[in-house]
Amino acid sequence: MEKFTKLTGTAAPLPMINVDTDKIIPKQFLRTIKRSGLAEGLFYELRFDEAGQPKSGFVLDQPAYKDTKILVTGENFGCGSSREHAPWALLDAGIRCVIAPSFGDIFYNNCFKNGILPIQLPKEQVELLMDDASRGANAVVSIDLEKQEITGPDGGTIHFEIDAFRKHCLLNGLDDIGLTLDKAPRIDDYEAKQKHRQPWLAG
Repeated sequence: MEKFTKLTGTAAPLPMINVDTDKIIPKQFLRTIKRSGLAEGLFYELRFDEAGQPKSGFVLDQPAYKDTKILVTGENFGCGSSREHAPWALLDAGIRCVIAPSFGDIFYNNCFKNGILPIQLPKEQVELLMDDASRGANAVVSIDLEKQEITGPDGGTIHFEIDAFRKHCLLNGLDDIGLTLDKAPRIDDYEAKQKHRQPWLAG
């Protein structure tokens, strides 16, 4: 998993509440277990009509937000089903941070496991960042995970809270597999001692 230390990029505003995981990535895109290629299905129903023709005006399709890395959105983002394809699709589209007043619990946990930083802030602060994000190409926001700070286009900073263990995992690029491999020397040592104590278990 890619480390998350500092992130600077254009922030895109998505002023919608209760955006569920089916809205993030519809069910027809769940047939793959690959994490690549899912960006084409990201917010599909907001971007395309029933005939598959592009709709006009969706924020991520606007030139100013083409390379968005940060999404500022409304309450209860990522609610609904537990599909891990939702953070996969965001990541495939280059989005590494989502800022909202609240998140669906499973989506929130899945973000950390896939290298996305979900930041939960009071609604008033999210509205300030939403206003910043509405500036188009000038909506450049910086996020420093070590300092737990968001710096807006005008230089103002907002502090955010994050669980210490999850912060450690993001800073070091550790997903569930990485956490296990990080303990590989201790695992090897245990297995060697176990083989010596009970050699018949080793076959």
